[in-house]
Amino acid sequence: MTDTTPREEPPLSTARDAALLAEVGELRAANEQLERALASRAVIDQACGMVMALAPCTSERAWDLLVGVSQRCNIKLRDVAAALVATTKDEALPAPVRQELRQALRRLHSADRR
Repeated sequence: MTDTTPREEPPLSTARDAALLAEVGELRAANEQLERALASRAVIDQACGMVMALAPCTSERAWDLLVGVSQRCNIKLRDVAAALVATTKDEALPAPVRQELRQALRRLHSADRR
């Protein structure tokens, strides 16, 4: 014989459920942040490769150069990198980035000559 009496469902708004929902929200936010970081990192790596081709140097020096341009222009590193990579699609570098990149490359070449 089958029991057909309705079962009582536990309340949905218990403290445990709220804690789990909060944790899921935090994990989703962290996941989105990691996805953005991975996408940014790929663009930054491409820009480093471009700098390494422009001024034969190590990846560390290319990274330092891009960080310096970012800091001097007060533009996020990922945005500097994206602007540099966009030049491969015939987009112009913003003037401040272009000027600072030119100066940074000159400083890099001068340091290599010493």
